[in-house]
This record gives sequence, structure tokens and C-alpha cells, in this order.
Amino acid sequence: MNGLIALVGSGEYLPQMAEVDRHLLASVNAHGSTPRVVCLPSAAGREGSESVARWMCMGQEHFAALGAEVYALPIVDRASANDPRHAPVLESADLIYFSGGDPLYLFETLKGSRAWAAAQKAWERGAVYAGCSAGAMILARHLPNLRRAGLGTMDAFGCVPAQFILPHFDRIGAWKFPLGLLQRRLKNGKFILGIEEDTALVGRRGGTWTVMGKGRVHLLRRNGKQSYTPGESLWLTPSSDEEAS
Repeated sequence: MNGLIALVGSGEYLPQMAEVDRHLLASVNAHGSTPRVVCLPSAAGREGSESVARWMCMGQEHFAALGAEVYALPIVDRASANDPRHAPVLESADLIYFSGGDPLYLFETLKGSRAWAAAQKAWERGAVYAGCSAGAMILARHLPNLRRAGLGTMDAFGCVPAQFILPHFDRIGAWKFPLGLLQRRLKNGKFILGIEEDTALVGRRGGTWTVMGKGRVHLLRRNGKQSYTPGESLWLTPSSDEEAS
């Protein structure tokens, strides 16, 4: 069975998300061994070596403090995403965590890569996929093109049936982001997920999802919005055309 997915609005590797990450570690079946966590700074690949090193260090320190065995892999571009040395580490992971950065760059780096194939094998085996900000956005059906102020879109991995996943949702107004336009374009049965900062939506494909952390999760359809507070659960149901595809 595919493992849990955690869609995180912000706060990766910070104390406010420790409770969520303890829950994720407790959910893995490590067969009595110490859970193996792989942290990937890939979305920050264009920010330079100092930023990448900071994300790797934060991930290692955070999950080591929670009792995990942690590996931070410098997968930051197409060449490193296709480096065969990284695939065995990813395939054997119990939890794979993508931190934030540029969602389009992250998707372009991973699509069709050895690293993404290895991560999928781990997830299909039961490993947890955790993605914060950009790491959550790439699991939707589509990505808003932030380089064009969100007005253009491109296909994403489609692991979650939402048309778009929007992190930092309680601050989205500060982006001058055209949320209303995206919402009006939604067809019947389709939806957008908005996840507030320091908040996670945790669940499995085809199962229930639970809000964890400090904030709310919002499910937006063409003509309205439903909001869920920590501890509440929801279903993410694909529309009929998605079920048939």
C-alpha cells in the first residue's frame, strides 16, 4: 500500500512541526529498526550552495533530534537527480522529505529522473512522502506558473486529485496571487487545496486526510470554499473524469 502523504504549508524542520513529524515517523513500518529519513533540498537548487547546505543541515538536525537515521542528498539539478548513487538511498527510505523553494524548478528537476523513480518505489512500498510548500505543490494535477504571476499553468505529478495545491494560504494575498481567477476556471467536481502556514494535511490516496498543526486547510471549488481546522478530516475525491483516466 502506498505510504502516507503529508502536504505542508510551511515550517519544515522547525519546532512547530515536530508533532506532525513524530506522527509521520510513528506511521512507518521500519521493522524494529530506526526509521530512515531522506531530506531533499531540490527546490532550492537555484538558490546557491549556501542555501542548499542550510536546508540539508536543518533537515538532518531536526529528524535526528526525533530519533531518526537521516540522510540529506544534494539533489539540486538534473545531473544530480539522475546520479545513480542516490537511487538506492531513496528506495530504502522510510520517509522522504522535500523542503520548499521554487515549485517549477523542483518539478522540472525531478520529472523523468532516477531520483523521482526511486522515490516512487519507496512510496509504493509504504514510505511516507512529505512535501513542504514547493514539495507539496508538485503533487497536484497542475502547477500555477509563478513566473507569470500564476496566470499560466503546467501539468504536475497528479499524485493528489487537487487541481492545485497552494501553501502559505493565509498569506496568499501578500503574493498578489490571482486565486479568484484560478477558482473561476475550475470545472464541476474539481477543487483547489489551500494549506495555511505551520499546517499539514496528512492522509493516503483513496482514504481520509486529517488536518494537523496550527492552521486550517481550505478546499475551494468554483462556487465556494470549505475550511477545516486541526483534527478535522476530509476526503479528497477525484472527479469522475479523473477516476476514468
